[in-house]
Amino acid sequence: MPKTRARRHFQGPLRESKHDRELRVGRVLRALRKAYPDVHVPLDYSTPLELLFATILSAQCTDARVNEVTKGLFAKYRTAADWAAVPLKRLEEEIRPTGFFRNKARAIHESAEDIRDRFAGRVPDTLEELTGLRGVGRKSANVVLAHAFDTPGIVVDTHFRRITRRLGITPEHDPVRIEFDLMEVVKRKDWAEFSLLVTWHGRETCSARKPACERCPVAKECPAAGSAGAITWKVKEPGPKA
Repeated sequence: MPKTRARRHFQGPLRESKHDRELRVGRVLRALRKAYPDVHVPLDYSTPLELLFATILSAQCTDARVNEVTKGLFAKYRTAADWAAVPLKRLEEEIRPTGFFRNKARAIHESAEDIRDRFAGRVPDTLEELTGLRGVGRKSANVVLAHAFDTPGIVVDTHFRRITRRLGITPEHDPVRIEFDLMEVVKRKDWAEFSLLVTWHGRETCSARKPACERCPVAKECPAAGSAGAITWKVKEPGPKA
C-alpha cells in the first residue's frame, strides 16, 4: 500500500473568528513593537517626491542599492519638473543598477510629468490621486501616504504578503485582497506601523527559505513555527480546481 505523502505547505487560513483574528493581530503587533523598537523606513528621502521615486525603484531591489543610486539623483533632480526634463534614456542608465530600469524609468518619468502638469509640482496626498499617476500602484501610493503624509495605509510588499500568509492572518493571495482583508482586523491607526513591522520582521528574522523560528518574537502566534527551514513555507497562487 503506497505511503500517504505528508503536506509540505501550511494550507491556512486558521479556523478563527474575526474577533479571534483581531486579538491575535494585536498580540503580533505588540510583540513586533517590542522586538523592533527602532523600526523605520529603510529608504533615504527628505520629501514626498523622493519617497515616491525611491519606492518605485525599490521593486525587486534592495533598499541599500536604492539608497546608493538615489543619493546622487536626489542631489541633481529636486522637483518633478527636473525629473520630467531628464531624457528617458539617460534616466534609464542612471537607475540601471536597481534592475528593471526601463520600466522604472518610464514610471518615474511619466509620474513626474503628471505631478508637474496636473498637480503644480506637488505630490498628491490621496490614494485616488496617487494611483491616478502613471506608473504608481497601490503599494507605492500607500508608502507615500503613510510615511510622507501620515495617512494610514496597509503596504503589501513581498515580505508582508509572505509573513501574513505564513502567520495565517489572511487566507488571501492577491495583494489588493490582502490589503482589504487586513483592514478589517488591524486597527486603522496601526495600519502603517503594522505594515512596516511585519515587513521588517520578514527581512530580519522570518526569511523566505529559512525562518529563524528559534528567535522569532511571534513564534507562539505562528502556525508555521518550528519549521526552521525543514519545511519551505511558500505562498502559492491557487491552482485550477479539479
